[in-house]
Amino acid sequence: MASYPLEVNHLTVAYQKKPVLNSVSFQIPSGKLIGVLGPNGAGKSTLLKAVLGLIPKVEGEVSIFGRPYREMRKSVGYVPQRESVDWDFPTNALDVVMMGRYGHLGWFRRPGSKEREIALECLSKVGMADYAGRQISQLSGGQQQRVFLARALAQNANLYFMDEPFAGVDATTEKAIIQLLHELKEQGKTVLVVHHDLSTVQEYFDHVLLLNGELIAAGPTKEIFTPDHLQKTYGGRIAMLQDFAAVPVGKV
Repeated sequence: MASYPLEVNHLTVAYQKKPVLNSVSFQIPSGKLIGVLGPNGAGKSTLLKAVLGLIPKVEGEVSIFGRPYREMRKSVGYVPQRESVDWDFPTNALDVVMMGRYGHLGWFRRPGSKEREIALECLSKVGMADYAGRQISQLSGGQQQRVFLARALAQNANLYFMDEPFAGVDATTEKAIIQLLHELKEQGKTVLVVHHDLSTVQEYFDHVLLLNGELIAAGPTKEIFTPDHLQKTYGGRIAMLQDFAAVPVGKV
């Protein structure tokens, strides 16, 4: 495989002719936890969706392990924002997780006992095995998020994209998620996480991408998560504390 799990060159995305991301370029190292940070409207979720081909781009190139995403779908896992999911869809937690196995089955194979076993194992890893038969609409927000994390695990990907997995979850779920992220890292996986709580960045992530319509900075957290870079990213919406810990005035 190529050196970089993800390489983005001059990516530009616009909504109704208004640029949201402008000529963004970066490379992601392998086996790292990467936080994608920026204020509301900075293009964080847009970046993930454009990389995954979920929205069109104006220009730019994206490669996954040196190849186009359409050729590398099986190597990529995605956890969308929880509010973007139709939780009233009539299905249970186990079925949702088994959807993560479809890419490994081909067009005409139906999931069988092996896929069910894998799905149950993934639910167990996120503490949701006892809820396998529960309708997703009957789960709490934190439980729903764990189910989608289990689905991503079932894909057995090498590169994961997670869009605000910590948003709206309780402390127990957040602890479970970060433990899972570290397990993925130990397995050599690479994980990009859209994140808004700046007070946990230094604890959670090896690398960061700072976005605000364009790429402000990218690299190891110790080098990039600095007052200067954060001020350029958030402007007057940031309050600086000791040791470069930063707390936004509002959710960013």
